Amino acid sequence: MHAYRTHTCAQLSKENVGEGVRLSGWVHRKRDHGGVLFVDLRDHYGITQIVADEDSPALALLDGLKLESVITIDGEVKARDAAAVNPNLPTGEIEVFARSVTVQSHAEELPLIVNSAEDYPEETRLKYRFVDLRRERVHNNIMLRNRVITSLRRRMIDQGFSEFQTPILGASSPEGARDYLVPSRLHPGRFYALPQAPQMFKQLLMVAGFDRYFQIAPCFRDEDLRADRSPEFYQLDFEMSFVTQEDVFQAIEPVLAGVFAEFANGKAVTPAGEFPRIPYAETMLKYGTDKPDLRNPLVISDVTHHFTTSGFGIFEKIVGGGGVIRAIPAPNTHEKSRKFFDDMNDWAKREGFAGLGYVTRKGGEFGGPIAKNHGTEGMEALYAELGLGENDGLFFAAGKERDAAKLAGAARTRVGETLELIEQDCFKFCWIVDFPMFEYDEEAKKVDFSHNPFSMPQGEMEALENTDPLEIKAWQYDIVCNGYELSSGAIRNHKPEIMYKAFEIAGYSKEDVDENFSGMIEAFKLGAPPHGGSAPGIDRIVMLLADEPNIREVIAFPLNQKAQDLMMGAPSAVTPNQLRDVHIRTIEQRTA
Repeated sequence: MHAYRTHTCAQLSKENVGEGVRLSGWVHRKRDHGGVLFVDLRDHYGITQIVADEDSPALALLDGLKLESVITIDGEVKARDAAAVNPNLPTGEIEVFARSVTVQSHAEELPLIVNSAEDYPEETRLKYRFVDLRRERVHNNIMLRNRVITSLRRRMIDQGFSEFQTPILGASSPEGARDYLVPSRLHPGRFYALPQAPQMFKQLLMVAGFDRYFQIAPCFRDEDLRADRSPEFYQLDFEMSFVTQEDVFQAIEPVLAGVFAEFANGKAVTPAGEFPRIPYAETMLKYGTDKPDLRNPLVISDVTHHFTTSGFGIFEKIVGGGGVIRAIPAPNTHEKSRKFFDDMNDWAKREGFAGLGYVTRKGGEFGGPIAKNHGTEGMEALYAELGLGENDGLFFAAGKERDAAKLAGAARTRVGETLELIEQDCFKFCWIVDFPMFEYDEEAKKVDFSHNPFSMPQGEMEALENTDPLEIKAWQYDIVCNGYELSSGAIRNHKPEIMYKAFEIAGYSKEDVDENFSGMIEAFKLGAPPHGGSAPGIDRIVMLLADEPNIREVIAFPLNQKAQDLMMGAPSAVTPNQLRDVHIRTIEQRTA
């Protein structure tokens, strides 16, 4: 017999009744029924009920054990009485009568209870993550992550992609988020950077002649954290040669639609080949964000032209100053009190905006200051254009275009949630396309890249030389699902002369490009194919499939919101000798 087990804690059934078996696992739960002790024994695979009575020499030892102690049980499989069968367990028809028990490890007092769904502070959960991971929900999330990655890998290989690994220690780049830096011992004063993404290396693989690459790539960004963001994350990184934007879409849609359908537990998924393509300008107008949640049926409209001349002076003044007015419908709100609308206005102010205007309508009668000043005729014309009914309310976001879009997008989400309009039990994908290549940086007072500087501009050199930079679009695209950006991608700029010109428009000299991106620009001078790709975020994919609101719930050992590992004590102080080895001297921070 094996030293620790003949079966796992999910294997035994009525077919094993009468057999002598050996099981090992954690003491999950104990129930004392007056001389008869029931123990739920748990391992990675499941739970088996162990029973010991006064005839069992194991009774006294089992009775004295604390929860989460690790034990090995030798015993006999018995059928449960019909009334005691547990249909919710694969092993629910049997139990194991304990003949003997060996304690492999005693557990002390637990910082959190494993067999309970009780919520604990995140600090406790992350400090004792190895215990938290034993809990069913978290354990299942990590196993889901494993299955998702396995499925993604299989699907990519089936699509003809080859898996390669790119370096972890690389060079720092002036673009993007802050790098995590690693000092070099052999090269004093020099630093490696952990990869924010394998961007340049995967492009160089295309230049090297490999046609379809992918990897499950670790990435690191030293940036402020949110519920859907982690400083260390993984992405399904891929790149393809000799492809158009449409080729990239056709390659990755079956992978994402397939893996979501596989693990969606019956939820509807946008089929491959049917992901809507929404231009950036359109999504910013209709949804107020480049990460639209298409489960929300509300659509924002530009109604600026209705207020060029209006009795409502505030809007007329905003429009006269070059601002815009965006309208967000609030359908069937005739039974809502004025408090609903006032609360939305208060919410907007708490979010840092000047406020959220509104119009009420009940049985065709308009209400509120905007309607009163704009006039019934003007409001009826506005409602007719928007296709709104006699019981629909309307919110307004006014101001500079970017600010109005941001407020309108946030208000659309809040109205949709408050009125319970968000479609449930589905995953709705879309592509956001035609991103602007450049934008005007108000702070720096210059044109700069709006997104990825290595994207190919639509129109290539001709566009760069003959078009207003702020009008140029890039072959750049995002995948969005249920309001979350899963990935950014692009058809790459593989021509040195176009790259030099694009960077020149953004204020970089040829020397800047040669110095900062020498590896890539030199490679492109030696024969580079047209290529493109993307990198869907694995953590966010699993977060959506697990229906978790926080990305840390699907990462085995996450950092907290301050980028600390409470379990291992990272980041930690190091010894003077270690600093000396890498030629570093630290500066103590002054305390107030």
